[in-house]
Amino acid sequence: MKRKALISGITGQDGSYLAEYLLELGYEVHGIVRRVAIEDPAHRLWRLKRALGQLHIHAASLESYPSIYRMMTTIRPDEVYHLAAQSFVSDTFEDEFATLNTNINGTHYMLSAVRDAAPQARFYFAGTSEMFGECGVSPQNEGTPFHPRSAYGISKVAGFHLTQNYREAYHLYGCSGILFNHESPRRGFEFVTRKITSHAAKIKLGQAKQLKLGNLDARRDWGHAKEYVRAMHLIMQQEKPDEFVIATGQTHSVREFAEIAFSHVGLDYRNHVTLDEQVFRPTEISQLQGDAAKARRVLKWSSKISFQELVREMVDADMEYHKALPA
Repeated sequence: MKRKALISGITGQDGSYLAEYLLELGYEVHGIVRRVAIEDPAHRLWRLKRALGQLHIHAASLESYPSIYRMMTTIRPDEVYHLAAQSFVSDTFEDEFATLNTNINGTHYMLSAVRDAAPQARFYFAGTSEMFGECGVSPQNEGTPFHPRSAYGISKVAGFHLTQNYREAYHLYGCSGILFNHESPRRGFEFVTRKITSHAAKIKLGQAKQLKLGNLDARRDWGHAKEYVRAMHLIMQQEKPDEFVIATGQTHSVREFAEIAFSHVGLDYRNHVTLDEQVFRPTEISQLQGDAAKARRVLKWSSKISFQELVREMVDADMEYHKALPA
């Protein structure tokens, strides 16, 4: 029989890549979406268009434990990948209550439903480098103390510990991937990386003139989402549940990202990028850099796609996207 996988957040960047990857491996793949997504698939399910005919889509809400429980009893998955979250950090400063409620309660509901309805299932929690925040240690590994600097980071630390607690208290297979920044052409337009690549394309095509950005000197460890979802699957295949940092180990600044993106279309970012103090975070994180030595040793995983290749792929995709838009 095919193994069954359930993905929360399947309509997002990571969820869509993971769904495609699991289908390639022969899984039966189920996904949780809000009902509005089913009613408006062209806009809400666009990342899944390549695989939609092979997926089993279920309407449920992470804010409703009964809906999660009913779905879990119906599917009885072998593996549960909990990727759904309010993840745009700027929004989490503006609406901290919604971020904390959705992310913490959603993780708690998923874990409880697995315990009650599918205790044999393996559970993956999507951690993030934002949990480390301004920890004062670089690079960060599995033993680095957390010092989150946003409601999003705080909510993810809570979800991480909830997963550990369910593993220790109820003997569930609960593991976590602490993934550093990972991007792709499927990244949302609200994120700084996609803002840069889409504006580089629009300015080249004459559809825009300038791009407003915040801290150009902030440094991040950027990889490709397509590679990172493979790490998620590898984490779930280990004999014992554990936590793993997934990262490239290299950092680059927002300025470098913009320089490569604009130069790829023959432009100088300095002629088009202006600073906007309103975009700066209330509590900035200067640098996040991951130490994925454990993942290389245990999972035999490492990043292959370079930073430059990632940025150029995103720019090329945005050139095609904006060319196709009606004038």
